[in-house]
Amino acid sequence: MISAWKGLSDPTRREILQLLKGRPHTAGEIADQFSLSAATVSHHLSVLKGAKLVNVDRRRQTLIYSLNTAVLQDVLSVILALTASERRKK
Repeated sequence: MISAWKGLSDPTRREILQLLKGRPHTAGEIADQFSLSAATVSHHLSVLKGAKLVNVDRRRQTLIYSLNTAVLQDVLSVILALTASERRKK
């Protein structure tokens, strides 16, 4: 779970997740959306993959990234539990 929080902590990675919300994208399609070096985008994708926030499918030499909704649901459950316990305290 800690790696998921790290993955979500960066604004660029959150933008990548927003992009993937619409549909899966290749690494190149993702990189085209940012004014960052390919190496920087690759690093962000690696962090998201390590946090299991994205799934990666290899089609020959192309990597296709998609959201891993199971992990995102786990993170959301933690957030909802935290906010619910705060509301009960008030």
